[in-house]
Amino acid sequence: MVTPARPAVPAAPAAPAMRAVAVENGADPIDPAILASAGLRWGAVDDSAAGAADGDAYAEPLRQPSQHGAAALDAAPAQPPVPLNAAAAAHAARWRTCIGALGEQSARVLPYARSGRIVRAAGLVLEATGLTLPLGATCLIELPNTLARPVPGGPRVAASHAEAEVVGFNGERLFLMPTSDLSGLAPGARVVPADAGLCGPVEAKRLPVGFGMLGRVVDAAGQPLDGKGPIDAQASAPLGAPVLNPLEREPIHQVLDVGVRAINALLTVGRGQRMGLFAGSGVGKSMLLGMMARFTAAEVVVVGLIGERGREVKEFIEEILGAEGRARAVVVAAPADVSPLLRMQGAAYATSLAEYFRDQGKQVLLIMDSLTRYAMAQREIALAIGEAPATKGYPPSVFAKLPALVERAGNGPAGGGGITAFYTVLTEGDDQQDPIADSARAILDGHIVLSRTLAEAGHYPAIDIEASISRVMSALLDDRAFDKVRLFKQMLSRYQRNRDLINVGAYQSGRDPLLDRAIALYPQMEAYLQQRHRERCGHGEAVAQLTALLGETA
Repeated sequence: MVTPARPAVPAAPAAPAMRAVAVENGADPIDPAILASAGLRWGAVDDSAAGAADGDAYAEPLRQPSQHGAAALDAAPAQPPVPLNAAAAAHAARWRTCIGALGEQSARVLPYARSGRIVRAAGLVLEATGLTLPLGATCLIELPNTLARPVPGGPRVAASHAEAEVVGFNGERLFLMPTSDLSGLAPGARVVPADAGLCGPVEAKRLPVGFGMLGRVVDAAGQPLDGKGPIDAQASAPLGAPVLNPLEREPIHQVLDVGVRAINALLTVGRGQRMGLFAGSGVGKSMLLGMMARFTAAEVVVVGLIGERGREVKEFIEEILGAEGRARAVVVAAPADVSPLLRMQGAAYATSLAEYFRDQGKQVLLIMDSLTRYAMAQREIALAIGEAPATKGYPPSVFAKLPALVERAGNGPAGGGGITAFYTVLTEGDDQQDPIADSARAILDGHIVLSRTLAEAGHYPAIDIEASISRVMSALLDDRAFDKVRLFKQMLSRYQRNRDLINVGAYQSGRDPLLDRAIALYPQMEAYLQQRHRERCGHGEAVAQLTALLGETA
């Protein structure tokens, strides 16, 4: 039996699904995936086939499965291959280029999602319509008309999107506050949820936490700032936290050694206590914080630098905190030039990090500089969305945010870890009656006041012992130790009240025995309160020196 030769290929393909896709002889073959999308595949042809030249490539139609299943497919006769010419190859090459370009563009297109439009931009707040989102949701704002130069002098490239957060709403209008630059924003810009598949409740924003963050410096979004590569985070945590049952918190009954003599002996701090550091500008606040970060007997230190100048952030990390302090610390930096949303987020993130380590059973020292900048950031947001100002321009929401943040610190359940927190509070013109200072004083477990008069006299740390207090100190010390502290404060106060009389020689010795003793011991008392910033004085050493100064009979 003789096998008949393959018939010549007709000019028009017999199969309706066939496509004219080919390449020239010797050209790169078309990607099989592209042929498959056109219903074709590569096939081999005998040189003896009619109409075929040596080396010709053929694309033959893929056999589509029928309703009879795979058996019918195998039984169907194969379609003859189609010879491909140069014109078809050029046409296919053009299609291949277009498909590649479309693929690159589609990678930059946001997935399908509900969207809205920007209808108003005034001050710090944008207004959008056509989109319904809950408070705290993150949005992306398209910047279609923006051309930026990532490198000075380099080519212009199209910017993508700016991130914003929902901070309020009025009817069908959303109030958005951006967290990045909006240069080139145009009316009607498209707004989409950051989660393109958003159709229900928004999940809480989560940021990285874990022991891999020790020794690192990150921004308010958890991105590294120290150039040491990606963050090795073992977990993530939300910015908020459920309220702890106050009856489940472990009481404060252990002394925390902070390494500063005046605080250890005269303003004793307990594990889990929340203290305020009240100071004006330029009185040694950062220096004192650095001493506590290096010397405090804590397993982990979390530092939140909120609203500070960028220069001060680097100075605090490199010079004040130092390598010794950074080894066991995590620094969250949200300087003054970032969005108020990021400043508030930085404070919440630092607290979340401290809570994570506390939940792991660690004793944590949380230092936040400053609580006032956090309040100012909330004031900016509240005023921008139309909240009415109250005391000194601070809306009521500010005074609700402060205790919500501070109450997250403290001890956890019995047998677990604890967070001892120091919050700095800036006093305008050393005014202790500032509304933020007054509110913070009411919700904290004590306050340390730094005096400008002492700082100007070269007295460091410039702690005003008379104006400072630790509310849990009486529960940490026995009666004998507490009596020594009280005697020291009494003599110091008596001397300060009569300083002018003593200086002009108007005081007659013998009229006040306590003042006489204060005059005799004042040089030693003043030296006791001073300490070099590289010097550490433990709690036991501080108490022993106080006992030696006042005598055993004090």
